[in-house]
Amino acid sequence: MISMTTLEELKSIYELPLTTLIMRAQEVHHRHQDPAGVQLCTLKSIKTGKCSEDCKYCPQSAHNDTGLEPEKLLDTVRVMVDAKKAKESGATRFCMGAAWRRVYTNSQFSNILETVTAVKKLDLEVCCTLGMLDIEQARQLKEAGCDVYNHNLDTSREFYSKIITTRTYDDRLDTLKNVRQAGMEVCSGGILGMGESVEDRLKMLLELANMDPQPDSVPINALVAVKGTPLEGQEFVDSIEFVRTIATARIAMPRAMVRLSAGRSQMSDEMHALCYLAGANSIFLGDKLLTTENPLQSDDFKLLNKLGLHDLHPDAARAIHAKSEAEEEEEACCESKQTVTVAH
Repeated sequence: MISMTTLEELKSIYELPLTTLIMRAQEVHHRHQDPAGVQLCTLKSIKTGKCSEDCKYCPQSAHNDTGLEPEKLLDTVRVMVDAKKAKESGATRFCMGAAWRRVYTNSQFSNILETVTAVKKLDLEVCCTLGMLDIEQARQLKEAGCDVYNHNLDTSREFYSKIITTRTYDDRLDTLKNVRQAGMEVCSGGILGMGESVEDRLKMLLELANMDPQPDSVPINALVAVKGTPLEGQEFVDSIEFVRTIATARIAMPRAMVRLSAGRSQMSDEMHALCYLAGANSIFLGDKLLTTENPLQSDDFKLLNKLGLHDLHPDAARAIHAKSEAEEEEEACCESKQTVTVAH
């Protein structure tokens, strides 16, 4: 069981002097993670556009006129080409995203299950983000070989209705419960820069941090303001606020992979470096992140090399997490014995 975190605790962490905040995040990162390891992932859009959801940030929403050409669900053979390229480029996790409101149990879902099984045979971690799904669909995905399911909360419960009206906050939480119950890892995070307050960002982190168990992956996105969406006029998120959020997420969720996701093409090398210092330890490779721009792969490797960071295999990460958990249990046991001794 995790100990419950409060909003006041997160605020006190977030508002620390930046140097102290980074130091605290580094202490947690060194204790629970490989401090120089970065997991490399690839995200592929396997069904693009015409989504019925009205998410104000999304170029794939049928409600937004962004000029995006919709594409039908890709078959297994086509996806496998990209999965093999991803592995050759150094990715250890292959994520597949479909622009759907929810998963329907039909021929398309059967196609997804077939694709998941095929990708898994490449010895890649398999992640899917397909919208809402029920417990039976979650179990089928798990049986097919899906390791991780992504379903972001996006923002706080209070700000959520200003961004999305076609799906409720509790709908998202229900999907995450189904994912966990089916035995898949949970990947859930949010988007910064949509007009939300700092408190909204912290409330989102609070929701995630108080899940039991906590999410295995927490993607933190910076809004890419796409022309034709209601948020096209939003300025890019403040870099220091973004770094503070990364550091707070690292401290609140020590064992999670904190993933730098959308918006990296607008981040400088220095901002990337600060994010790694704050505890981010995963990125997506490739020139596209679903439909928006992503840094060139060569640039990512150049920066990682410059910073002395290396790729992190998920098995190595799990071994570190298991060790730190065992160490925490031993420390708790020692503290309990000391308390008993004092009591006598």
